[in-house]
Amino acid sequence: MNPNVHALDRARARPSEIQRPDRAEVESAVRTIIRWTGEDPDRDGLRETPARVTRAFEEFFAGYGQDPVEILRKTFEEIEGYDEMIVLRGIRFESHCEHHMAPIIGQAWVAYIPNGRVVGISKLARVVDVYARRLQIQEKMTAQIANTINDVLEPQGVGVIIKASHHCMTTRGVHKPDTDLVTSRMLGCFRDNALTRQEFLGMAT
Repeated sequence: MNPNVHALDRARARPSEIQRPDRAEVESAVRTIIRWTGEDPDRDGLRETPARVTRAFEEFFAGYGQDPVEILRKTFEEIEGYDEMIVLRGIRFESHCEHHMAPIIGQAWVAYIPNGRVVGISKLARVVDVYARRLQIQEKMTAQIANTINDVLEPQGVGVIIKASHHCMTTRGVHKPDTDLVTSRMLGCFRDNALTRQEFLGMAT
């Protein structure tokens, strides 16, 4: 474990604590929104909606209560000198944009070249989920995933590519369906070695 991954890194990996409202306040806010739309929150079909929305939001934004550094802490060193690229492809995720709270639906490709130790592949998917289950912009999420893997595992290099559809522009605003946004973050040998970068890019197309 990189000795620099301590309290400062945890502060970067996990948002600072804020005063969270209780469940009753959240449900009341949802009732207000329902009234604002012109609907009656007390009619049969909507009476339980505030509670359902609150439970859904707990799931959508569960990443605020999880620590990606801790997820990556357990590694394996008995790898017989393996030092080739490891790629986990097509990790589906659901997130929400921080500007409109509209869904972001996409896939992530995560790669690294180990430097004496590896991590369980499910942990890579979990790191993607931790950052996805927060209010996000895709560029920041891409960097967060790559930076955290790089800091904790200290590999030879890390590459992350994300392709996602943003409902804030496909279902509202400019209404451009069938578009997606592609972002990438390359660190270490993925940034410095064109052949390594090209190999990874070829696996993500």
